[in-house]
Amino acid sequence: MTDSVKSNKTGALILKSLLNGWSWLFLIAILVFFEVYARTQTGNTFLLRVYNIQSIAIAASQILLLALGLTLVIVAGHIDLSIGFTTGLSAVVMALIIRYLGADAGWLSVLAGVAVGLFAAMIVGLVNGWLVASLNVPSFIGTLGTYGVARGTALIVAGGATVSIRSEEARALGNGEILGVPVPVLIAGILALACHYLLQYTKFGVHTYALGANRASVERAGVDVKRHLIQLFILSAVTAGVGGLIYTGRFSAGAANAGEPILLYAVAAVFIGGASLTGGQGTVIGTVIGAFIIAVIQFGLVFSGLPPYWQFVAVGLVIIVAVLVDQSRDRLVMGAGP
Repeated sequence: MTDSVKSNKTGALILKSLLNGWSWLFLIAILVFFEVYARTQTGNTFLLRVYNIQSIAIAASQILLLALGLTLVIVAGHIDLSIGFTTGLSAVVMALIIRYLGADAGWLSVLAGVAVGLFAAMIVGLVNGWLVASLNVPSFIGTLGTYGVARGTALIVAGGATVSIRSEEARALGNGEILGVPVPVLIAGILALACHYLLQYTKFGVHTYALGANRASVERAGVDVKRHLIQLFILSAVTAGVGGLIYTGRFSAGAANAGEPILLYAVAAVFIGGASLTGGQGTVIGTVIGAFIIAVIQFGLVFSGLPPYWQFVAVGLVIIVAVLVDQSRDRLVMGAGP
C-alpha cells in the first residue's frame, strides 16, 4: 500500500470521526458562542446561572420525552409522526381524570390520571404497530393517519377546549424539584437511561439495529419482526405520553396540541444526534445531545432578544446540516470499500 493511499485512508477516518461527533462539537460551539455574547453584550454569564441551566434542561427534557421512543423507531428504519398528538391525548385524558375524581382525591387522582393517560398513549402505539407490522402500511403514512385520529380524539374528549385542573400534587409532578433537580428533568433522565440500556445492552436493541440495517436477515434469524415493531411503536407512544403527563402537571391543564410544537424538535433531535434516514444507526446519547442543542438554541435566541419564531429558522438549518452530515458519512463508508 502506497503512502498516498495510506494518507487518504487516514484522512477519511479522521473526517468520519469528526462527522460522527459533530453534534458534540456543535453543542460546545453554540455554548461558547452564547457565553461570549452574554459577557460582551450584557456583562453577565450565560452558562453559570442556575436559572439558565434549569431552563435549558427543562426545555431539553420536553423534547427528549417525545424523542426517546422515536429514536428506537427510527433506528429500526421507521418513523412515528403521531407522537405530537399522542402527547396531547395523554395530557387531556390525565386532566379529565383528575377533574372527574376531584382535587380532594390528592395523589390518588394524579396516579389514576397517569395510568389512564399512559393507557391512551399505548392504544395509539398499538394501532401504529398494527398498521405497520400487520398491514404493511408505510410508517410515514400510517402514523400520519393516527396523528389526525389522536388529534381529533383529544379535541373531542376535551370538548375543543383546554381542560384546566386544580391539583397541587399534579403541579408537583410538573414543577417540583428533588435535590434541586426539576422533576421533569429527573423523569426524562431516568427514561433516557432506560432506553439507552435497552438499545445498547439487550437483545431487543440488537434486533432493533439489525431491523433497520437489513430486515430480511432479521426475519431469517427467526425474530418475530411484527411483534418487535409493535413493541417499538408502543414504546414510542408511551414516552410521548409521559411528555403529556408532565405538560398537564406543569401548566395545570391538558391541551390537545400539547406536543404539536415539539414534534419538529423531537424529530430533529434524533437526526441531529446521529440517526440515519435509512435506519440502522443512532443512539439515545446522541438524541440527548440533539435535544440539548435545540434547547440551547431556543433559550439562547430568546436570551439574545430575538423574536421566538427565529427558533424555527435556526432548528430548520440545523436539520439540514444533520442530513448533509448523514449523507457525507454514508458516502465515506461506501467509498472506504474493502
